[in-house]
Amino acid sequence: MTLTFPVKYSVTALILLTIVGCRSLEQTHFAPQAQYHTKQQQRLLSELLEKESNTELKQEPDSVMLLSSLINEPALDAYINSALQHNPSLQQSLTALKVAYAQQGITSSSLLPSVNGGFSAQVDEVDDASQNKTYATEITVAWELDLWQKLANTNSAALKDIVSSQANVQAAKNLLVANVMRAWLDLILQQQLVSIESQRLITLDNNQALILARYKAGLGSLEDWDNAKASRDSTKATLAKYQQQWRESRRHLHWLTGRTDDDSTLPQESDLASFPAVITPLNSASVHNLAGRPDLQSAFANIEAQTLRANAAYKAMLPSISLSASLKDMAQSPSEALLTGPLWSALGQISAPLFQGGKLKSEAELADLNAEMSYWLYQEALLKAVNEVENAVDQESSLSTQQQHQSAALASAQRSFTSYEQKYRQGIVDILALLSVQQQTYDLQTQLTNTLYNRLNNRIDLGLALGLGVSS
Repeated sequence: MTLTFPVKYSVTALILLTIVGCRSLEQTHFAPQAQYHTKQQQRLLSELLEKESNTELKQEPDSVMLLSSLINEPALDAYINSALQHNPSLQQSLTALKVAYAQQGITSSSLLPSVNGGFSAQVDEVDDASQNKTYATEITVAWELDLWQKLANTNSAALKDIVSSQANVQAAKNLLVANVMRAWLDLILQQQLVSIESQRLITLDNNQALILARYKAGLGSLEDWDNAKASRDSTKATLAKYQQQWRESRRHLHWLTGRTDDDSTLPQESDLASFPAVITPLNSASVHNLAGRPDLQSAFANIEAQTLRANAAYKAMLPSISLSASLKDMAQSPSEALLTGPLWSALGQISAPLFQGGKLKSEAELADLNAEMSYWLYQEALLKAVNEVENAVDQESSLSTQQQHQSAALASAQRSFTSYEQKYRQGIVDILALLSVQQQTYDLQTQLTNTLYNRLNNRIDLGLALGLGVSS
């Protein structure tokens, strides 16, 4: 609605509406609250990590803390680079970032004057023999003065959307690299399990040969043969399952990296012979600030964006000042109408919303609620981050203890393995005792391998939880 008053009344109305609008403008403080809670949680986690760290897990503070550096395996780097270039999910995140840039370009255009040009032709029939032709050219320049920074707030909110999208892209990169590393470890795990079952099968084949030799010498029975054959067939079934899981793990790794499943891109067996060395970021000196986690960065940028939009919504209730100027030319021919002798006009106006049925107030309240919602989403992300760190630290301690006990148990079982094999040859123990000890030994090898895999995998989870990522 345009108000057309004398100047003194216009100024008075402007002042009154400004006072009313400013009284309605509610400043939210969600961003400072989010920063305060983050610092509190960071301090508590630093104390936890300092308490849980030990000599084995500590590293130099000056060491490079990138997620991709946790696993020191050159053969893995090619898969990580391929994933960063070709993974479809990551490309979707990059496209979403481009969309945010395009949207911000649309928003920022409102801060600049708009220029429109037009050309029209009109033909009027005077009589049957003649026509009156008129040509008009017009150029109009319009600009809304951003007196209350309403447009600037909206543009700043769009810039915060870009920050949020950039953080989402970084989070997608971090997660993708972590998944490639997990897939690599899983491939090694399946290779190790296949190796253990293959060795178990060789042992059972040797058992059958030993049973046959003892039977020919009159020292054994066919029941021993049946028991050994049952264990051998069971092992063959387990081996087939692990081989299938190995092939599935290989396909999963290729799916993540966008590679084709051919021989030229398959990992070499030498690369999968053993688990790689992993640097564990479990000392407080190298802990990244939790605010550096991409998911928290994105959530915090959303708080700032929604707060700016809330401010802009309240400022929409205030008066606005717009200026416009136009050049217009009319002639009997197109060439003469090209602003050869234009007439100009200028208009300055003050407009303010007087009554819209409570629409603007409801929009402002909705913007406030969106800002509050973004704050609670940040709080949820923060609590999730803290929970992930605490769980990973606790899991590290538990898996370390399991690994120590399983290593000791395996050493004892291996000694029993050799002893029982000698006793069976001497006829002191039966085949069931020998099979039981052999089964226990290989089962412990499998358990220890799984525990080591889980521990390395957990360290990747811990790195992500602490905000470690790949280079942006």
